[in-house]
Amino acid sequence: MTLSTRIKDLPNRERPRERLAELGPDALSDVELIAILLRTGLQGKSAVDVGAELVRQFGTLSALSQATLEELQTIKGIGRDKAIALQSAFTLARRMAAEIREAAPVLDTPESVANFLREECRPYKVEHFYAIFVNTRRRLIRKVHLTNGTLDAAIVHPRDVFRHAVAANASAVILVHNHPSGDPTPSKADITVTRDLVRAGQLLKIEVLDHVILGQRTTDRERDYFSLKEHGYIYK
Repeated sequence: MTLSTRIKDLPNRERPRERLAELGPDALSDVELIAILLRTGLQGKSAVDVGAELVRQFGTLSALSQATLEELQTIKGIGRDKAIALQSAFTLARRMAAEIREAAPVLDTPESVANFLREECRPYKVEHFYAIFVNTRRRLIRKVHLTNGTLDAAIVHPRDVFRHAVAANASAVILVHNHPSGDPTPSKADITVTRDLVRAGQLLKIEVLDHVILGQRTTDRERDYFSLKEHGYIYK
């Protein structure tokens, strides 16, 4: 789009509003989404052009979201009303993110971890390995399914676990996998993998809180899970 092109002069398939309606918001760029909030541009510049200038000037969406009304209005084409619309949209986004964080489950005991994944793992006929990433309050940030198959060091590598931890900005990780046999007692491979991951986490200062193995309850076994932390396999 040239600087002189107006959005209303574009074909429908290239207009941000029409593209969102047809393709959904994820198909649009940051600049196009901002242009929808701005609604209009100014003489010689479309709303997309003004949106692009906002992104250039502030550098990141995070910086743009923290800009004051006065700072926003330093951009040509952004008056008081458009600055208010932008600040309102970013504030709603922050509040929604806060709601999601507060709604996330607290996974601070082996039982809570088992409850979180029990039903998902119940139908599996082979082992599935998960890493659960939590914040300092032990609230869930992200759950990642890493692999399936018999657990050993060859298929669960520290780099695969901790690259997700770093990306999630997690303070700690909880390891979980299932035993389709129903017996949650850890194997030698389970213990070896756990200790390897604990050591890697210590180097990166991302604590491995526990490794919970899910099985099945029986008349002789009240618990359907095993916590390696509770049984002394994980220690600081």
